[in-house]
Amino acid sequence: MATDHIRYDILAQEALRGVVRTVLADVAEKGLPGDHHFKITFATPAPGLRLSERMRGQYPETMTIVLQHQFWDLAVGDDAFEVGLSFGGVPERLVVPFAAITAFFDPAVQFGFQFETIEVEAGGEGATAGAAADKPPPMRIVAPESAKPDAKSGALSAPATAKEPEPDPPSGGGEVVRLDRFRKK
Repeated sequence: MATDHIRYDILAQEALRGVVRTVLADVAEKGLPGDHHFKITFATPAPGLRLSERMRGQYPETMTIVLQHQFWDLAVGDDAFEVGLSFGGVPERLVVPFAAITAFFDPAVQFGFQFETIEVEAGGEGATAGAAADKPPPMRIVAPESAKPDAKSGALSAPATAKEPEPDPPSGGGEVVRLDRFRKK
């Protein structure tokens, strides 16, 4: 198999993180629309992540936050977002780089993304996060089976009455799309 010098896997994940950035920026400006809310999972050891030592001790590997009713001062930048949340009655200010996000899910419409951590070796080629350089890591785009594409935008929409999943990354009810499905073999 030919080596992917373009690194489509990285480009696709960056584009989807851009979707998360756009959605959060819109919420920061206008507030949450309708029943939408977000479960965001991120790697706590990620560079640039700001989290209190108390919370880092409780969540040494990953942490999931919910942006729904009780969050404040959401600010979105090019590389990260900041938000105020309360944990056990203690207010905290988090700074989460978009590169640290491992999952994003909107339970209101049963739609989300699950990312794999991709580290690029010095020189810009090859993956080192347990994925072979010639095979991209899996990326999941989750949508319910009942989702229907919008005629104009192609975006998926689903009934807002769907059951809320477990707090872990979404499973079942959606189709897993593997990037290598689109590669020539």
